[in-house]
Amino acid sequence: MITEQQDKMAAAPLGFTLSVSSGLQRYSAQHGELALTSVFQPVFSLSHMRAIGYEGLLRAHDALDRPVSPLDVFGAAARVGEALQVDRLAQGLHLENFSLLGAEREWLFLNVHPGTLIEPYHAAALLANLRRLGLPPRRVVLEVLEAEATDLDALAHAVAEFRERGFLIALDDFGAGHVDIGRVWQLNPDIVKLDRIMLMHAAHRADMAATLPALVSLLHEAGKLVLIEGVETEHEAQIALACNADFVQGFFFARPAPGLTDATHAQTVIAEATERYREQTEARERGTTSRLAPYVRAFERAAERLGAGEPLEEVCWNFLALDHAARCFLLDASGRQAGRNVVLRVDRADQGARFLPLDDAQGANWLRRPYFRAALVSPGRVHVTSPYLSINEALPCVTLSMAVQVGDRLCVLCGDVDWMAEELA
Repeated sequence: MITEQQDKMAAAPLGFTLSVSSGLQRYSAQHGELALTSVFQPVFSLSHMRAIGYEGLLRAHDALDRPVSPLDVFGAAARVGEALQVDRLAQGLHLENFSLLGAEREWLFLNVHPGTLIEPYHAAALLANLRRLGLPPRRVVLEVLEAEATDLDALAHAVAEFRERGFLIALDDFGAGHVDIGRVWQLNPDIVKLDRIMLMHAAHRADMAATLPALVSLLHEAGKLVLIEGVETEHEAQIALACNADFVQGFFFARPAPGLTDATHAQTVIAEATERYREQTEARERGTTSRLAPYVRAFERAAERLGAGEPLEEVCWNFLALDHAARCFLLDASGRQAGRNVVLRVDRADQGARFLPLDDAQGANWLRRPYFRAALVSPGRVHVTSPYLSINEALPCVTLSMAVQVGDRLCVLCGDVDWMAEELA
């Protein structure tokens, strides 16, 4: 708990130097032989098409004016037990310089060492700086990066206290190291920042590109906004758009700078990327419709014949003769499978040998599957699922389904179509 005495002690002025460069006022500070100052990288909302915040980043130069990596600065401080002191110094610089920018509504994203939140004196220093600058806590997003030795229970308690004061909390580097969904539940942040490593994997692997939207959706369902950082290329920007991320950050949109970003330029970049996303999405949907058209026609004919009383094994032949058709099967009105899967191609037997325990689906209950529920809602109409992982062979597929009246029973005819990686691209 932060006491009033600690609050007053922490409010002591810091030894910053104010200078003017290119018409812009900036504070700097000396740490040993290093000159430290701030730059700010914009965080953009893809929907609003503008910067909604700025992340304060440290810049350091040695006595010969050579740049020094911030990682080296913090690493050297940690080795001599000064990590929290340098962390506090960086926060003070970012707060002072952000206050000079004239940003009226944007957030300041502020990286904080877990100890800054946990230890009362350092927490008091942060709060005192905000009061002195007239910056309300609701304008500050505290980026928390869990260190290996962090007391998670203490950190979660501290995070909850700062949220009660009005701060927003962001969990940094999700997907890197040991920061996972368990940490999201425990720390309960407002924003989750996906580490660039996840974006890099998605840019080079179709399975990861297909998984990322599901991860973003999971975080949304958990009540978290999602920020993808490290967006450096057009392709990566398209991935961020496709996975429904809320916010983005990276060189593709804007590089770190001492001042505010050019709003017109940023809006143009996002608008152009969004337009390309729309064009690509519509082209992909047209391609999907075209590729599936023969399967839909054959499936409709199979449903007609099934409703006329012909056996399942005979009505599916034309559908199963198509290149990527995998299987047909029939469900009753409660979702239970009547009979075995109908498979035409001999090569599928070898392909599914590794999953032999799943081969016999007679009596299986597919009530939970979207294709079953969708078919019952609109009988007589073909429904096509989005690509998903088939339990039969652990491969992507789409399922066509239609509710059909067979005699006095309502049944759901289903047909799986293999959905290969190249078709997902």
